[in-house]
Amino acid sequence: MAETLRNIPVELSGHKLLVSEAPVAKTRETESGASEVVTNPVDGSTLFVVLLFAKPRPRDGRSAGKGAEIKVTLETDPGDEVEDGMLVELINPRVSHWENELGGRTMSGLSWRATGVKLAG
Repeated sequence: MAETLRNIPVELSGHKLLVSEAPVAKTRETESGASEVVTNPVDGSTLFVVLLFAKPRPRDGRSAGKGAEIKVTLETDPGDEVEDGMLVELINPRVSHWENELGGRTMSGLSWRATGVKLAG
């Protein structure tokens, strides 16, 4: 993957971000099948993940259009104030392109990451 396709800054001011699942510590399955907490390789801090529903805001009298659910990795602890159903803003949101070969098929997508999350307004 080209280095230029990693950590691309994203402008989300024209979107509403609604928490659809409250933040939790990010985990992954080990080879033995156990679950382990994922940490930031830079400083060893725990990473978190939050599910958001991102929907464009209406503009110029036009319909806002459809939204999409995105899973965002957070680099800082969001605390207890961010809960399901709240409108939030991402701090320093970025996307990275990923691509994997699986069973002869190439799959690709975007992974979302942010420094943190805060309540909107």
